Amino acid sequence: MAERNVDVVSDGWSYLECPRWHEGRLWVSDFYTEKVVAIDDAGHHEVMAEVPEQPSGLGFLPDGRALIVSMRDHRILRRENDGSLVEHADLSGLVADHLNDMVVDARGGAYVGNFGFDLMGGAPIGSTTLTYVDPDGAASTVADDLLFPNGMVLRDGVLVVAETFGARLTAFDVADDGGLARRRSWARFAEPPPTTDVGEAVGALPVAPDGICADADGAIWVADALHARLLRVAEGGEVLEELPTGTGVYACMLGGEDGCTLYACAAPSFAEHERRPVREAQLLAVRVDVPHAGRP
Repeated sequence: MAERNVDVVSDGWSYLECPRWHEGRLWVSDFYTEKVVAIDDAGHHEVMAEVPEQPSGLGFLPDGRALIVSMRDHRILRRENDGSLVEHADLSGLVADHLNDMVVDARGGAYVGNFGFDLMGGAPIGSTTLTYVDPDGAASTVADDLLFPNGMVLRDGVLVVAETFGARLTAFDVADDGGLARRRSWARFAEPPPTTDVGEAVGALPVAPDGICADADGAIWVADALHARLLRVAEGGEVLEELPTGTGVYACMLGGEDGCTLYACAAPSFAEHERRPVREAQLLAVRVDVPHAGRP
């Protein structure tokens, strides 16, 4: 396999997450500057929203308006056409911990994950739920017993969820109303570590799947949050390609005009106390062979 060059598209950020290709640019959340920005391939950026309670998951409604996860106050915000932000959904009655990643379906419904425990505060690992937000903003729990649900992809009526502390990708069939059924393993890298201690678990995980995206051959690119690499994985768990990044990598997205640019959100670590005061995060890009498919 030919060696791939990893390029820096943009740097000087706090901690980038949840990249989404939209209308010729990559939208991405920068946690600790509390901004959602759109970055072009020349590295120029535009601030699209400011989210004081920390932005995370991003997605787009059928009419092009953006949905933005507001992590700390458990809300989904909607960016109107004039750039203003309004509340789309309040998940505080369903979720107690930080909201996390999100994928928006073709009809404007959104699947939203959450941490399930106080990751940055050193709490023990706990399982948690997945929330579905209808296009009208009504929210309900659609899955439980997930170990840190993180990146998600939707393709051909199947939702795949990365469980970071579960070392696995978990699949569900999606009903017309957003409900989930027939839970199963899509890829299992190892058994979940037999501990609730975050430090011990981090040392035991051979793969920690964070952000993910799908390609047209049915494979999923996985940002391995603990081992500074991107993995292209087939259903069943075979690793088709391993791409070292030289630094921590936490999310990925296929985009570009032909869908064959793999963007990655990189930083030296994920700990808030290390990332918040500095501006060491980068947006990386590498050319791959198979284009984007599915959502996001």
